[in-house]
Amino acid sequence: MTEKARWQVLVVRVPAEPSKHRVAVWRELRRIGALSLGQGTWVVPDAPVFADGVTKVVELAERGEGEVTVLDASGRSEADATRLSTLFTAERSEEWAEFLADCGKFDAEIDKEIGKGKFTLAELEEEEQSLDRLRRWHRDIHTRDIFGAPEVGEADERLEHCATRLAEYTQQVFQALHQL
Repeated sequence: MTEKARWQVLVVRVPAEPSKHRVAVWRELRRIGALSLGQGTWVVPDAPVFADGVTKVVELAERGEGEVTVLDASGRSEADATRLSTLFTAERSEEWAEFLADCGKFDAEIDKEIGKGKFTLAELEEEEQSLDRLRRWHRDIHTRDIFGAPEVGEADERLEHCATRLAEYTQQVFQALHQL
């Protein structure tokens, strides 16, 4: 029998006003990949990668005169544990799908610039920044995706493809600039 995943359940209460505190807590919960179970109740795997985020959620809530109760949980049955893992992984799958869509946009942008013959350093810098953003996003999702969503392999390949496309575009920019 495999060991059930351990979870941290966060019961969050923050006064409605001023709303900036509730928003800050919500943003941090989303940033760390917490799964919403319902009104003010969130869950994250009990893994070191989430510890700093949970601490920050507690600090943000307290700053807004609120509180967070953190409970350890594993689910009463294997079905409960499986359900949480499935829901958590489904959210990572949604993030990977959005990431993959942005990789497609990056690819299309490179195609557009090549099609226009726009081989400028300014455009190259913009594309480098876009790839850096994709790399950070990939790293962040990968860190949260502790159960391994099925899209991770494709995401790794697409990021590598984007890096290859940028390298090719970089060569074209430098060739165009040196022909002047």
